[in-house]
Amino acid sequence: MARYTGPVCRLCRREGMKLYLKGARCDGPKCPIVQRAPARNFPPGQHGQRRTRRPSEFGLQLREKQKVRRFYGVLETQFRKHYREADRRGGNTADNLLQVLETRLDNVVYRMGFADSRKQARQLVRHGHFTVNGRKTNIPSFIVKAGDAVSVRTESRRLEYFKDYNEVLNTRQAPDWIAMDNLQLAGRVASLPTRDQIQVPTFNEALIIEYYSR
Repeated sequence: MARYTGPVCRLCRREGMKLYLKGARCDGPKCPIVQRAPARNFPPGQHGQRRTRRPSEFGLQLREKQKVRRFYGVLETQFRKHYREADRRGGNTADNLLQVLETRLDNVVYRMGFADSRKQARQLVRHGHFTVNGRKTNIPSFIVKAGDAVSVRTESRRLEYFKDYNEVLNTRQAPDWIAMDNLQLAGRVASLPTRDQIQVPTFNEALIIEYYSR
C-alpha cells in the first residue's frame, strides 16, 4: 500500500502551518514550527529561501488542496475519489468533502481518542484491532455512516496497548457527533458531522473545489 514515509514535520514547513501530524508533540515546545524563528520558517529544500513571489490562482488552489490532503494523511488518488463522492452527494461540495474525510474509519478512531495521530490510527485499523457494527474492518478509508458502532475487537483488548485504555479515554474529549462508551472501548457515530462540528485548522475549501473543477 502506498504511503508517505518521509519526515512529517517537513510537510508542516512546506505548508507554513501546523498540520498536527505527530499528536501531542505538535502542541509542545519541540514542534519545529515553534522552535524555528519566524525568519527561518521557510519551505524545506534548497529553493526554500528564494525570494517569495506572488502565487498564481492555480498555486493558491494547489496549496490549499495539499494542506487538507496532508492534514488527513490521504494520498492524491484517494483524495480525488473523496472529492467525487462529495460532489455526488449534492449540496455544498466543500462541506461534503470535509464530512467524507471526517467519517473515514481511521479519522473516527483518532477522534474517539484511541490514537495520538491519524497515522497511528491508520496503523491500528490496518492491523485489524477494530470492528464496525461487530464486523472486523481493516480498511482505513472505510466510510462510516450515522448509527455505526466502532469498537475495539475482543481479541485486541488483551494487548498491552488497550489494557486500562478506558482511563486514557477519560482524559480525551470526543466530538459531539460521536457518543463514547469508555468502559466498553467503543463509540457510536450519533450523526454525520456538520461543518461547525469539524475541528480543523483554517482551510479555504472553496479553493479545493475550484482546483478540481478546472
